[in-house]
Amino acid sequence: MKKYILSIAGIIFTGVVVLSFTNKKDQPPKRPNILFAIMDDVTYQHVGAYGCKWVKTPNFDRIAKDGLLFKNAYTPNAKCAPSRSCIITGRNSWQLEEAGNHWSYFPAKFASFAEVLAQNGYEVGYTGKGVAPVVAKNADGSPREVLVKAFNQLKTTPPTTQISNVDYAANFGAFLSKTGSKPFFFWYGGLEPHRGYEFNSGISKGGKNLTDIPNAEIYPFLPKTDSVRTDLLDYAFEIEYFDKQLGKMLKMLEDKGELHNTLIVVTSDNGMPFPRVKGQAYEYSNHLPLAMMWADGIAHKGRKVEDFISFIDLAPTFLDLAKVPSGKNMMKPITGKSFADIFSADKEKVSAKRNFVLVGKERHDVGRPNDVGYPIRAIFQENYLFIKNFEPERWPAGNPETGYLNVDGGPTKTACLNTVYSINNDFNYWLWSFGKRNSEELYDIKKDPACLNNLITVPSQKNRSTQLKNKLLTLLKEQADPRVFGKGSQFDQYKYADKKGVNFYDRYLKKDTTLRWGWVNDTDFQDISKIERTKKARNK
Repeated sequence: MKKYILSIAGIIFTGVVVLSFTNKKDQPPKRPNILFAIMDDVTYQHVGAYGCKWVKTPNFDRIAKDGLLFKNAYTPNAKCAPSRSCIITGRNSWQLEEAGNHWSYFPAKFASFAEVLAQNGYEVGYTGKGVAPVVAKNADGSPREVLVKAFNQLKTTPPTTQISNVDYAANFGAFLSKTGSKPFFFWYGGLEPHRGYEFNSGISKGGKNLTDIPNAEIYPFLPKTDSVRTDLLDYAFEIEYFDKQLGKMLKMLEDKGELHNTLIVVTSDNGMPFPRVKGQAYEYSNHLPLAMMWADGIAHKGRKVEDFISFIDLAPTFLDLAKVPSGKNMMKPITGKSFADIFSADKEKVSAKRNFVLVGKERHDVGRPNDVGYPIRAIFQENYLFIKNFEPERWPAGNPETGYLNVDGGPTKTACLNTVYSINNDFNYWLWSFGKRNSEELYDIKKDPACLNNLITVPSQKNRSTQLKNKLLTLLKEQADPRVFGKGSQFDQYKYADKKGVNFYDRYLKKDTTLRWGWVNDTDFQDISKIERTKKARNK
């Protein structure tokens, strides 16, 4: 009798388990919430999950440990506005007309994935820095918010004078209180660690020490001086502030019971705001941190993904996971490809086809005659980087007499600039960050991630550079890049959204005293004739 009762109980239990499993399997999977957290100017190596010891990022590290850490994530354009425009549209910056520039107007004809999600049942909002600096308007000229709705009302007292007073976490909480039962997308756009910094804050308020940074972790194109170390520690302190706000948001999701079904994405828009990095097209400029966590949707957690991911792949991935029908996706054709298959994979390299990304730039900050940019197109493929500089006679970081405006002012920029008149090897610090470049560059980024040894003239690399160049140009033609069809000058003719930037070069030379940019120091401006005299003395 006992055996009979146990058997009946076993059958009932088994039936319940099978029924539960079947019901769960038959139910359509719930669309995930998405929390997209983006730092302002961070190179991939400067978070703990990538091995950095002098920047403490426990929340980023938790996301990588409980989810995925991407080893090869790249922005197509290493400057705030064009990078963020690529993210929201799924298109490369040379496909975005005005939005391919910095301080641009955002064309009305391009939709953002955030707008599409809002039109397909998602609650959408953002806090902090959105897609900026751009000006967006609808076709009728009315104001437009490409991230749908801002949540910036709640303020806090920040730990330094240079950290934003926007209470990111509290504003996320305000947004969560309005979501109800709807899935949501939220953009946490930290304004850190964008310059400026409160000098010495990393030491005086962050408890850091100059000896925390090993010499080997100061990039070789930066002087190893105390002022540079202090600058790096101030940068680190602001990254840590961003991470703390992220931690508060994770706690809010846990308390609300939404953490398991929320895809959390943490990244940066471009590399660190230091010379030869931000605004350029090198490894440390475009290679960015990227970690994702989603308890309900990521299999084999803790993986380090080797596939090359471009920021243009984010929009189609989010729309894919949100199950937006193709007929309800109002975006123009998307160049990026969804990598949703990576979430269910069980290996670090999922697709052999994901072994390259394209990057480039047009006009960033002004400071050249006629407000022209420094056009670049490049391809990262596996261990190599090939760069095509279309106007090598121009100054790549902006002109000396107008302060090299495509490099943010700060102690490190000053240290590099101060070597310009040196007649010894210290001059290289100036040359690497501000000097003119060859029309083509080739780097082995595995051996030379700082991109200091140009291999373009090495005979054994001739075939490699030719293959990479041909692939780059072929893909750019497929993407209708005006630059490769001889129409690149249109990028220099687009209107500048900030009137301070219009005809900046001539106005500055005429001593227009209204031209003062907060991240450029008066000591940044240099005399070309003096540079040339020093060059002649050095060559004797």
